[in-house]
Amino acid sequence: MIFRQLFDAESSTYTYLVADETTGQAALIDPVLEQVERDLELVRELGLTLTHVLETHVHADHVTASGALRERTGCTVVGAEKGAGCADVHVKHGDVVRVGGLEVKVLATPGHTDDSVSYLLGDRAFTGDALLVRSCGRTDFQNGDARQLYDSITRVLFALPDGTFVYPAHDYKGRTVTTIGEEKRHNPRLVGKDAQAFVQLMESLGLPKPKKLDIAVPANRACGQLPATLAV
Repeated sequence: MIFRQLFDAESSTYTYLVADETTGQAALIDPVLEQVERDLELVRELGLTLTHVLETHVHADHVTASGALRERTGCTVVGAEKGAGCADVHVKHGDVVRVGGLEVKVLATPGHTDDSVSYLLGDRAFTGDALLVRSCGRTDFQNGDARQLYDSITRVLFALPDGTFVYPAHDYKGRTVTTIGEEKRHNPRLVGKDAQAFVQLMESLGLPKPKKLDIAVPANRACGQLPATLAV
């Protein structure tokens, strides 16, 4: 398997490239619109064919590149059942997306948003904003639900082997990867907390809304195409 972790500095978003070496088929997970040329250049340099874009959820902090990549390459855009209607394929818990010989298993992990999913590829979990390094996604907009997120993390993600690598959609402190075992032991939002304590913590965060919220959410529901009413 070919694997690359890419970073967008403005939104602190990680985009992941995974590819099957045998067939050359590749997928990008959570691509950012401003990084289309960078990502396509890497695909070309590695001699790959982009066949899929996998979205973990409708993002609020950046505009997705899924629509632009589909126009350029003809790739298939994959999102959750409750996600963007413009996706070509809508997946649910337990579904498998095949990228060449790679089998990417879908894990429903709602709570940050109601459409959040994670993708499991071997010993790597791409968790979107559900589980971050020593943190987790906020739950105060886009039908977020703290109790639901607690269940998604503790019952779905924490059920994975401790050695499973966790690759989140964001990190704001320069951390690139963690493991399920590490987060069970060291995540301050979860360690020693039952569901009620977690919900109380999440409700007390008082975070400012994402800067691009009003633009990104409607654009991402259209696979990155900015609605005419918001276009500059």
